[in-house]
Amino acid sequence: MSDSGGSSQPGDTMRERVDESRRKLWILMEANRWGVAGGILLAFFLSLVILGILDPSPLQQYIGPSDDAVDTVFQGFIGAIITGVTLVVTLNQLVLSQELGPVGDQRSRMKGAMEFRQDVEELLDVPTAPPEPASFMEALMNETEDRAEALADAVEESRDEELKDEIRSYVDGLAENAEAVSDRLEGTQFGTFDLLSAILNFNYSWKIFLARKIRNEHADALTEEVDEAFDDIIESLEFFGPSREHFKTLYFQWELVNLSRSMLYTAIPALVVTISMIIYFDARAIPGNTLGISNDILVVSLACTIAVVPFVILLSYILRIATVAKRTLSIGPFILRETARSDELE
Repeated sequence: MSDSGGSSQPGDTMRERVDESRRKLWILMEANRWGVAGGILLAFFLSLVILGILDPSPLQQYIGPSDDAVDTVFQGFIGAIITGVTLVVTLNQLVLSQELGPVGDQRSRMKGAMEFRQDVEELLDVPTAPPEPASFMEALMNETEDRAEALADAVEESRDEELKDEIRSYVDGLAENAEAVSDRLEGTQFGTFDLLSAILNFNYSWKIFLARKIRNEHADALTEEVDEAFDDIIESLEFFGPSREHFKTLYFQWELVNLSRSMLYTAIPALVVTISMIIYFDARAIPGNTLGISNDILVVSLACTIAVVPFVILLSYILRIATVAKRTLSIGPFILRETARSDELE
């Protein structure tokens, strides 16, 4: 693309638009949350075991006959587990409280949703828009791509070669991005991160900005047909923003429900192990070693790892939610990320 786009434009995919490494971004967003939690727990367990091995004083001698050190640690775990689960469940209820309300509020929500669908159906020129989120977003992608091609066709008769080159480059980039997102949307189901991951890779904010910039810079050379084609493609892109934010909000609510359930499921065994360590554990009753490691070190390390499972589950879910929220704070033609394009924004 020429000056209007240039090599300094942000990348289309989320990976191209951020500075983090591919592996870090995969862990934060794409990886299975239970897999991330498992990796953190394994590292936590191994760290405790290594520290236990390096400790110059054996655990059995250190804790003494009263096991005060172990009791103190696991008493703290009990309070942390109960408090943490309570706070997360409370937060979940606050987030989902918008689903509750009088019939008037519910009717207003229903009316707003129906009006938006009718606007999209008018945009797509179809009697009924697809009901599934993936199909709905794919239809918007296809419509945007069609309108981009219409823009390229409308400018073919122009004598302004610079304008034609800019629009063709813009259209090619948009079509390539739209096709890639549409391919990823096929077969995805709501509730999985695949849907949100796909639509996050459509850089609609930059495309709105660039379309307006090209049109404003060449306003004197545009025919009425080309100007209307710009209006059409911007209109289509403007529908993508609220659609993405709506499905992102629903996904966050879905994830918070899953998070609450996961923490409740893991809190019970964590509490059982924690209480058992306080009541029954005696390091002197666990002689011997396994693979050269004292068994008392392995037991205490494993018990501590099980006790922090609810917290690690919380951490793995919040990492994804916070990362997505940070990358999608703005709606519309506002680019919050730092990119090498200061000359284009002047």
